[in-house]
Amino acid sequence: MPDLKEYRNMSAANLNKELEESHQELFNLRLRVSTKQLANHREVRRVRRKIARLKTLLSEKELGIR
Repeated sequence: MPDLKEYRNMSAANLNKELEESHQELFNLRLRVSTKQLANHREVRRVRRKIARLKTLLSEKELGIR
């Protein structure tokens, strides 16, 4: 997983692509949790935080903050 500096250097299109992939990953993790196939439930939290981080960076780029 890239760190924050690498995400900041990405274009908005790449961030959107990463966001879509993260939403798909979250869906798959939730499915695995519901069927009791996920051993490490902290993965859901990690992906949710990644999504929040990406959304924050996208809004920063949109507003021209960074």
